[in-house]
Amino acid sequence: MNWIASLPMYNVTPALAADWRAFLADVLHEAAPLTRIVETHEPLPAFWRRTDLLISQTCGYPLMQGLRESVQLVATPEFDAPGCAGPDYSSVIVTRADGPVHSLEASRGLRVAFNQSDSNSGMNALRHAVAPLSRDGTFFGEMIATGSHVGSLTALAEDRADIAAIDCVTMAFVRDGLPQLAQAVREVAWTQASPGLPLIASKGVDTSIVEALRVALTHALRTDPARTKRLRLKGFSTLSLADYARIEQLESDALACGYARLA
Repeated sequence: MNWIASLPMYNVTPALAADWRAFLADVLHEAAPLTRIVETHEPLPAFWRRTDLLISQTCGYPLMQGLRESVQLVATPEFDAPGCAGPDYSSVIVTRADGPVHSLEASRGLRVAFNQSDSNSGMNALRHAVAPLSRDGTFFGEMIATGSHVGSLTALAEDRADIAAIDCVTMAFVRDGLPQLAQAVREVAWTQASPGLPLIASKGVDTSIVEALRVALTHALRTDPARTKRLRLKGFSTLSLADYARIEQLESDALACGYARLA
């Protein structure tokens, strides 16, 4: 098999994207040197299901919404970022820095920005936080899909939205690389924690290669300590699908409140 690999999820700036690509190259050099690093031009749900996928990164929500039938878990990064604890992460709920919103409840009837409907950090965790405040299945006045967390932050900064939930790792990278954008928003609340974005492989990848990838991921942390610090990486955990069931529980809790979608 001619394997491919890509880490598409935390490329907040071009410099960060270059660091992730270099980190991945070091991992593959040790574990699978013939693997080709590619750009993900096709929609991510299709890319993640490719049978020639050696390693990539996905979100826990699509993983539990059907992707798990096509992939296996490799590892979950542990990040040095506010809102992270081991392999768990949270979303920081933010508003415009000079806006009037000072609590989640105060955003009732206002404009919510979210990156996409299959995001755990931008939609599912926020839905869970809002559900107890909802009335007859509604809470917000307008929903704005932005396509990315940076897009949601930009919508807040430009007064096109009033509130959004941002993956805390992304928010840390924005503070590092896009400080002006970070300063345009302020914290309102935090969502409940859940397992972070996992590294995955096609189910066709042999378990011996998966084990080699796990070893290589840890070794790559030591290859370039300055890069590891820029990537805010602390280590990797090996989780199971049972661990990721906590993401399904966030959805179940919201449904129990009669709040099936951001509305």
